[in-house]
Amino acid sequence: MIAPWRQALAPALVSAMLFALSASAAPQGPAASGPAAANSLPIEIHADDGIEWQQDARVYIARGNAVAKRGDSEIHADTLIAYYRPSKTAGQNKAADQTAAEGGTEIYRVDADGNVVIKNPSRTVVGDHAVWDVDQAVGVVTGKALKMTTASDTVTARDSLEWYDQKEIGVARGDAVATRGPKTIKADILTIYLVKDTAKPGAKPAAGKPAAAPATPAAAKGTSPFGGGSGDTSKISRVDAQGHVVVINMPDVGHGDYGVYNAETGICTLIGNVVIARDKDVITGQYAIMDLNRNVDRILPSAGVPGQPPQRVQGLFVRQEAAPGATGGKPAAEAKPK
Repeated sequence: MIAPWRQALAPALVSAMLFALSASAAPQGPAASGPAAANSLPIEIHADDGIEWQQDARVYIARGNAVAKRGDSEIHADTLIAYYRPSKTAGQNKAADQTAAEGGTEIYRVDADGNVVIKNPSRTVVGDHAVWDVDQAVGVVTGKALKMTTASDTVTARDSLEWYDQKEIGVARGDAVATRGPKTIKADILTIYLVKDTAKPGAKPAAGKPAAAPATPAAAKGTSPFGGGSGDTSKISRVDAQGHVVVINMPDVGHGDYGVYNAETGICTLIGNVVIARDKDVITGQYAIMDLNRNVDRILPSAGVPGQPPQRVQGLFVRQEAAPGATGGKPAAEAKPK
């Protein structure tokens, strides 16, 4: 039997976790049908060690293997903490009022501590600590072994993973690495731009019928702090790299101060102290274009300092001797015994 205090707390805590699982408060007006429909889904909360309501501090706390589920989105952590305040939108937005805690309050921040996992069909983020700012729709995950995965991409970082929901932008800081198949980009800071991939794999429009129109921004809006609508998947469309940039697409490895990678075209542009190496061959310059899809690299003349004439491109090509027994060398069968 559930204790009366816990029954009274349940609606407020459910509202707290609803905000944690929502990408942002539902926008006003008819265009909000997508997120508003998502916001109507029920919330299921589990915590092994109970739920605490600190009324003076205006905090709800769920402890012990805490899990908040809403539709196909989940937040797992050792502890979930929701901070609330008097509602600023009471009576102005029915959809927002429904998600506010009883008594005219609203959640403005949610913390997750210990073994944090935030997941939905779009992506999964893991770390030790997460903070979700409801007002700004910004989330920050910190700790060891930080990792974000989508259907096609993996991003890791040492210091933090940040998510800016309204712009669908992620930032990985400290030894950041983004990987898609054999392609890898490393840098001190990676700014990652994602797009929704709502098309079903292999789906084609029927003969004589135009392809379906893409989802509207409102309908495509995510349902968790780290994006991802119901049934949607996300993929990286562009990566901006800053500081100690390394681009790996074996056998080519490129280095530079800054880089921009277009995941759709496979084109990566490197700027500043560029070095591209293939085995022992090396080309250096200030500006390079690497076509990671075709394995074609170009280094072009560019000024290292604004206002200065372009610097010449330099290359060092090392002749490599064929290994014994390889094509072009003496067959092993013809080798004379000692």
